[in-house]
Amino acid sequence: MGVVTKPDIRPMLNQILVGDCIAELKKIPSRSIDVVFADPPYNLQLSGDLTRPDQSRVDGVDNDWDKFDTFAAYDQFTREWMAQCRRVLKDNGTLWVIGSYHNIFRLCRL
Repeated sequence: MGVVTKPDIRPMLNQILVGDCIAELKKIPSRSIDVVFADPPYNLQLSGDLTRPDQSRVDGVDNDWDKFDTFAAYDQFTREWMAQCRRVLKDNGTLWVIGSYHNIFRLCRL
């Protein structure tokens, strides 16, 4: 019977991983993380004004990281990062996601 060794996550501890979230998550060993705290793009870069329920205008971000051509593209990106989060989380791990009423229902649907 062989000995199974787990990848060493210690070099990643207490570090901020900078880069594309999907690429960075792929570097993390499976089932090695207790908590993932995510603040994903809200996809507020849609055509026309975006308003709150009280009809006040939302001043969305205009950075490239929050721009998606379609809801399908946004959903695909979301599926990919959520799948990587699920992969790296321990069986009893927790995923915390920040969102707004503009995007959170899409995350829950996926």
